[in-house]
This record gives sequence, structure tokens and C-alpha cells, in this order.
Amino acid sequence: MATSETPTRGYTATKDQLQTRLRRIEGQVRGIDRMVEDDRYCIDVLTQISAVQAALDKVALGLLDGHVRHCVAEGAEEGKGEAMSTELMAAVGRLMRRG
Repeated sequence: MATSETPTRGYTATKDQLQTRLRRIEGQVRGIDRMVEDDRYCIDVLTQISAVQAALDKVALGLLDGHVRHCVAEGAEEGKGEAMSTELMAAVGRLMRRG
């Protein structure tokens, strides 16, 4: 009989906090949509966009931290350290090219 065990991810221990942050960011994005709908001042909209980007950056850094501490460390123990490091650096590169 096959088991469908949910894998443990780097963020598993803080999943509830992560989802709370993402819901808060989702609310901020809906707020920006309302600001545009209400024809708010451009700089005010841009300020809110900047706040959302900063919040997403914080989430991304937390995910990277968990990935390194859990996934990369586990991969290194399994002899996949080089591949995991390459994958990690590619992800960091994508995050840094944003904008």
C-alpha cells in the first residue's frame, strides 16, 4: 500500500505565519486596486506598491532561510549539495533581477 506522505519543506514549521503574511499582502494588493479604482494620487499608489514589494521580499528571505537550513542541508547529507547550491543561487539570482 502506497502512502501519500506530505513532504517536509523548509517553511513547514512556520507555515501558519507564512500564510498569515501572504494574506496580509493579498489585502494590501486589493487595497492598491481600490486606490486605482478611486483615482488616488499616483505617488500614494506607488508608495503602497513599494510596501507590498518590501513585504514580499521579507517573505522571500524567510523562505530562502528555511530552504538553506532544511532543504539544502538535507540535500548535502544525501550527496546532492552541489546541485542544491546551484538551484539556490539561481533562485537568488531571479529574486535580485526583479524590477
